Amino acid sequence: MKRERISNPVVARLPRYYRCVEELYYSGCVRVSSATLSERLGFTASQIRQDFSNFGEFGLQGYGYNVKKLRYEIREILGLHSRNTAILLGCGNLGQALLKNFDFEACGFFMLAAFDTDPDKVDTQVGPVHIMDGRHLKRFIETEAPSMAVLTVPRENAAEAAGVLADAGVGAIWDFTGCDLGLEGRDITVERVNLADSLLTLSYRLERRRTGEEDHSG
Repeated sequence: MKRERISNPVVARLPRYYRCVEELYYSGCVRVSSATLSERLGFTASQIRQDFSNFGEFGLQGYGYNVKKLRYEIREILGLHSRNTAILLGCGNLGQALLKNFDFEACGFFMLAAFDTDPDKVDTQVGPVHIMDGRHLKRFIETEAPSMAVLTVPRENAAEAAGVLADAGVGAIWDFTGCDLGLEGRDITVERVNLADSLLTLSYRLERRRTGEEDHSG
């Protein structure tokens, strides 16, 4: 039976559930109640039960949740049992920082290669990842069919690069450019990471603290 569309707020909470349950699993915890999850996460117990009910019945009344089973189920929901592959476009400071420091495999993505047009970067390595000439991008996508592309190119090149990815059949973009990619109506999923928006949100919360309207949201 086809699952109904899950709301964006529920989807946004799934990674936090996963991190919490992962910590419990590796600490040797066997079972956990929604009340304990509530204490750790800051969500109400009823909210947690309601969120999980979107995907099935994971717990038993009076017992709570088996941590190993819950971890498995959330990993399935997040697609971590699939072998997703990724490429990265734009090996400037941000792109290289992601390649060096971000654990893509822990999030279900195997980084195949990175691409740049700077001849000084082409045919070099960043960590274990080989940087290829951007001129070979289309051919590489045709051959390797990556699931996702990380977009860290300069803003002025973002829309063109995104169009190339969409035309080549890449299924999703993790976009760090902070600009409009012009992909409306295209068959591609875009997850935007806007660092400026995040920092402005932090500024808002700091201002609430200064004015005595302290914001305790997580």
